Amino acid sequence: MFGVEPFGFHPQHGSPLKTKEKKTPHFQRPSWDEYFMDITHLVAKRSTCLRRQVGAILVKDKKILATGYNGAPARLEHCVDIGCLRQQREIPSGERHELCRGLHAEQNAIIQAAYHGVGIRNATLYCTNHPCIICTKMIINSGIERIVYEEGYADELAKAMLKESGIRVERVDRNKRDKIERRRKL
Repeated sequence: MFGVEPFGFHPQHGSPLKTKEKKTPHFQRPSWDEYFMDITHLVAKRSTCLRRQVGAILVKDKKILATGYNGAPARLEHCVDIGCLRQQREIPSGERHELCRGLHAEQNAIIQAAYHGVGIRNATLYCTNHPCIICTKMIINSGIERIVYEEGYADELAKAMLKESGIRVERVDRNKRDKIERRRKL
């Protein structure tokens, strides 16, 4: 077959493997913050809390170091199995943290990193909710430098201490992003 060029070959452009067609993607690639926040929602699905499912991940250099969700300590019964003491006593959210069987997602992520010997200094904490005061104190002392969260939490002392510590705190609005994505698809 002399005189016939191989399929996809063009003498001026060379091999088809060397040329790339520029395609306009039909989707919007998420930013790193959006990507990691989406993962926190997957982690939160493991929660055993009856009141609120929270997920947290620790990230450094775009690598996930540890994950955590709220629930009872390892090898202990979970609230989904035996009930919630806080619910039974009608304790409002954000109060009397010591009357809970569970650990918070942020605590579990920090503990998981320590358990496995993973340094989290200068990491970013992604969390579905703003940290409470107990988690805030752990975050400050662990050397985490940035927090990205979605939903607020009624704990003014936590907000004040984070501001005083110099840790960058950023709120993202997943619902706003999801609405924009739905509009693009229409």
